[in-house]
Amino acid sequence: MVNSPPEERFRLLFVCTGNTCRSPMAEVIARRRTRELGWGHVEVQSAGAAAAFTGAGASSGAVRTAKAHGLDLSAHSSQLLTEEMAASTDLILTMTPMHLMRVIELGAGDRAALLSSYAGGLEDASGVSIPDPIGGPDEEYEETFRLLDELIERVLERLKPVLAR
Repeated sequence: MVNSPPEERFRLLFVCTGNTCRSPMAEVIARRRTRELGWGHVEVQSAGAAAAFTGAGASSGAVRTAKAHGLDLSAHSSQLLTEEMAASTDLILTMTPMHLMRVIELGAGDRAALLSSYAGGLEDASGVSIPDPIGGPDEEYEETFRLLDELIERVLERLKPVLAR
């Protein structure tokens, strides 16, 4: 599924529904972790599979939760997943099977997976959807953030043989 040599830019994309909660949080978590690993050749983005309105900010709950973890989502600008974006990405990780189906429809199925399945290693999370906290209390955003953080750590561990320099 992943075959980009480490000397080239590697593009990682997280996809949720509207690109205002889950995928933006995943994006900033993965950016921080790839920076910590010294992987300057990894480009991390996020997009919405269906209900993304170009230019919308991250939800206030996502902004507050990211800030509580030392991450900044204040400048986030949502974008709709396009065929071109899907074609130029090395690995697309989705929050739900529905998002994965949209990525497959756009022709990137061979480079896409459900985030929880790709991360593996969690008995209670493998193959399940990442809960959407939109409109919920900050506690739900925090639970989603913690799950994303753990799954992204596992994803990057899995990618080390391909991406580590």
